[in-house]
Amino acid sequence: MSNPVQPLWQPTQAAIAATQMDQFRRQINELHQQSLPDYHALYQWSVDHREQFWSHLWEFGEVIASARGNKILGKDSMPGAEWFPEAQLNFAENLLRFRDDKPALVERLENGRRRTLSYQQLYEQVERLAAALADAGVGEGDRVAGFMPNIIDTVVAMLAVSSLGAIWTSCSPDFGINGVLDRFGQVEPKILFACEGYFYNGKVIDSLPRLAQIVEQIDSIQQLVVVPVARSSEQTAVDIAGLDRATTLDTFVEKAPARPLTFAQTAFNHPLYIMYSSGTTGVPKCIVHGVGGTLLQHIKEHRLHTDISRDDTLFYFTTCGWMMWNWLVSGLACGATLVLYDGSPFYPAAQCLWDMADEEGISVFGTSAKYLAALEKAGCKPRESHRLERLRAVLSTGSPLAHEGFRYVYRDIKSDVCLSSISGGTDIISCFALGNPTLPVYPGELQCRGLGMAVQVWSDDGKPVLEEKGELVCATSFPCMPIGFWNDADGSKYHDAYFDSWPGVWAHGDYAEITEHGGVIIYGRSDAVLNPGGVRIGTAEIYRQVEKVEEVLDSICIGQDWRDDVRVVLFVVLREGLTLDDELIQKIRTTIRANTTPRHVPAKVIQVADIPRTISGKIVELAVRNVVHGKPVKNQEALANPEALKLFENLPALSEG
Repeated sequence: MSNPVQPLWQPTQAAIAATQMDQFRRQINELHQQSLPDYHALYQWSVDHREQFWSHLWEFGEVIASARGNKILGKDSMPGAEWFPEAQLNFAENLLRFRDDKPALVERLENGRRRTLSYQQLYEQVERLAAALADAGVGEGDRVAGFMPNIIDTVVAMLAVSSLGAIWTSCSPDFGINGVLDRFGQVEPKILFACEGYFYNGKVIDSLPRLAQIVEQIDSIQQLVVVPVARSSEQTAVDIAGLDRATTLDTFVEKAPARPLTFAQTAFNHPLYIMYSSGTTGVPKCIVHGVGGTLLQHIKEHRLHTDISRDDTLFYFTTCGWMMWNWLVSGLACGATLVLYDGSPFYPAAQCLWDMADEEGISVFGTSAKYLAALEKAGCKPRESHRLERLRAVLSTGSPLAHEGFRYVYRDIKSDVCLSSISGGTDIISCFALGNPTLPVYPGELQCRGLGMAVQVWSDDGKPVLEEKGELVCATSFPCMPIGFWNDADGSKYHDAYFDSWPGVWAHGDYAEITEHGGVIIYGRSDAVLNPGGVRIGTAEIYRQVEKVEEVLDSICIGQDWRDDVRVVLFVVLREGLTLDDELIQKIRTTIRANTTPRHVPAKVIQVADIPRTISGKIVELAVRNVVHGKPVKNQEALANPEALKLFENLPALSEG
């Protein structure tokens, strides 16, 4: 069938030919005697010939390694695939390949502080810190943790740790004490890097009381290295004088003997990062990612799917507790300039990140769908107030970007950008569906599936379907699968997380559809899918309509068990001063019904003052559903605003028809 929806943006033939993606396609045609005419053909080839694809990507990405070996794929199974089993390499060495005066990192704090570091200076700082870590006894396999904001020192620490073959793990300093203990307590770090305070929404938040508790309760920490952010170095030294095992970053570095920077050569599957699941349904899972898979996948996503080069200035709004921080930092392997921002994206005003985009010449601007929706609700139109001359791509993730979000970007931010809604997760430290500078952008669609990833949508009976909703799966192994979970000796937790539905097939937990032009639509998490009358409905379909209602600032939708069925319940946060009345309820219901089906229309619409979110900004439908049904919500420390859950307890409206 022909698609009546017109693309919002389409690259010219000349623009396509200039991309690294198209250069890669031409190389494959030449090297493998193919005649692949476009991305869709290249994608199919990359899935059908995985070993050749990942092998050529290694060459294209100029991976630095002391050994690659001849074998691309040993054991081919999920879990347990053995990619590049003979390789020896180091992650930090690949990110520190450039050593010149080009800016590597630009740090911007909410209070106006700005610092920069060139590639040469970055190398030198990593060298000094790696020497200090080695002097402190850190070596291969040791864990080092960061309780840090998104600043230069955090990147330097991660690179120094990985240069030694040690494992980096981090969460952002807005985590409560139990959230930190639930994460770092499981992995037992030897060293903890932590800020003494940070800035957020016009306030200075002091971290020192929590640091004292963390050190007291995690015995494995031999040294607490305190990084000054909200205090001067001198004041920090004074204020931590009584803190057990604590030293300032300056003292830690200065007392260690100098040592040239060397890069421990480790196996492809040597642990690099420990990441954490959101932990809203129990203690967070500790997901271990390997050196080689992370590096190869990020090179692919940056250079091919985002076309990042040395000419780019890359920004992603993220904290160190979200995988997009790890994704952003890998941009160093492309030689781009990375902008690190720490603070509220709306302080002192809605347009503050766009002011920064102009000042820093940002070319690739990454954010969340939630941010774009909030920006639109705030009436912000950067196109009218900012130059955005270098901006060529906008990336969005965290949750599905609604059709209206796509239109907002092209109408009110910039008409000539490649808007890429991307989707994957902490589980794979990357994406299954991505942007693509060689393809058109359709409203509500992620442009394509990622090269080398056999991404399919399966029906309940395990059959691949097109243009139908189902479970998002990856049918064959890929290099950036986790090595496993920490403290999961028999692999049962890892198996249960992804391979329980279909043995040997990765089930990601997204409810999705592959469109007729090879794009992907994400309808929400599978476990949050609504089931009124036995018909499956993705929550994103409802949120898309609610976002059109001017009076509503935010919403969350759940299925409530009701009279042997499930009924749809919608909670809404309204603009200040507004109260939900029958007229507005009718407007919301009519908007939903007009563009979906009668089954999507909520049986109940209820006003609340706030909606609970994870610290990375995702709404927690399962947690709200548990509260509504009187079930406990485990590990509320994973939430940025756990007090909001109380708003959903014992609501009279939910006990009546």
